[in-house]
Amino acid sequence: MTEINRDRVTAEREGGFVVFRVGMRVNKLWKLHRWIPFVRAMLKMLADLEADPDSGLLGYDPKVGIRNHEAVQYWRSFEELRAYALDPDERHSPAIRWANERMHESGNVGIWHETYLVRDGTYETMYENVPTRGLGRAGTVYPATERRRTAAGRLGLTDGDDVSHEEDVIRGEPVEP
Repeated sequence: MTEINRDRVTAEREGGFVVFRVGMRVNKLWKLHRWIPFVRAMLKMLADLEADPDSGLLGYDPKVGIRNHEAVQYWRSFEELRAYALDPDERHSPAIRWANERMHESGNVGIWHETYLVRDGTYETMYENVPTRGLGRAGTVYPATERRRTAAGRLGLTDGDDVSHEEDVIRGEPVEP
């Protein structure tokens, strides 16, 4: 069983990074022979990347559903992500050619991706009662105390004293980014 971190924590990385969401949607569930190869290809790519610390992949979180499957990936830089995607000697280049051919033949499977460039200090995270995930797998985890106690504090906008818990009400003053 996956270990659940009971503490309230936050994750940080020094410098910027890239969040890359890539996924597939199964449009025809009953055609397993058409979409299982897509899943296998993605798993092989992730295994290769994870085994190569110089690839630029910092970590990832898989999201498996019935129709929708996704990997949220964290990369050191867009340049490293792009270099991997375009490298003819890596799995991605032939796999995307193969996938495009299969998708044009039928509507059994769809694929998608989104890329976000994150500058240093422009994000914040909080995790409590969950296994290590997200940026926690790609960065460093710290207790969410003092400056890291609130979202505005984690973003460097306050000292972490911008929210108060009075009885059953949470109160906070407006904060300017």
